[in-house]
Amino acid sequence: MEQVKVDGGTGVIDTNSVPTQPELPQSLRIALATGQMRRPLGDTLRPLLDLFADGEYQVTGPERLVEDRYLTPSADWPPADVSRVGYYRTAIKSGHRPVAVVLETADAAVILDGHHKIAAYREEAILPYLLIISPLS
Repeated sequence: MEQVKVDGGTGVIDTNSVPTQPELPQSLRIALATGQMRRPLGDTLRPLLDLFADGEYQVTGPERLVEDRYLTPSADWPPADVSRVGYYRTAIKSGHRPVAVVLETADAAVILDGHHKIAAYREEAILPYLLIISPLS
């Protein structure tokens, strides 16, 4: 678990509503797709965190999803790109653990990135790995 501070954030991701799926830089998309998350997570996730409003946040993970937890999609569900889901299913079967990013508030746990990954994990009957970002009050 890490505490991170956003200073000069754009506020594009609103923690008070279901945000739209953000566009992430290639380097971060690759890190999440391969599960190769470097620490500190605040540095690795900085391009995403800079889309949040200024404030203090907690970042945890990667960790497996708790079985009884409901995730709210920020994009179409199920994901329409079945070939991308298939790509992640193949990666998961070969032992890779791609990571999805979830914004967790008091009201919901919203998928910011990783809809295809979560769909692939579910099709493989494996609990997905998540990075969880939560605002600190």
